Amino acid sequence: MATRNTLFASASPQTWRGLYKAALLETDRETLPSRIDQAERALILRSRELPAMSGEGDEEAQAIDDALYALQALRNCLKLKTSEPEAA
Repeated sequence: MATRNTLFASASPQTWRGLYKAALLETDRETLPSRIDQAERALILRSRELPAMSGEGDEEAQAIDDALYALQALRNCLKLKTSEPEAA
């Protein structure tokens, strides 16, 4: 597995999209939180790069905002599922 520094050295659109899809498609509840964290870090890193692109990244910036919102919703759903008492 790549280290944190090499994994996020470049937050290209392909990088954050791949990590975002991996989080959305993860079925293992134990692995899901780390997938969400990885995707969020890549999204935030990429969002910091976009202002330097002078207006070229408007659509990508909106996609990043949407993805961050979806990941937060996924995290909240996971918290709800894990905090629900087991059905008797």
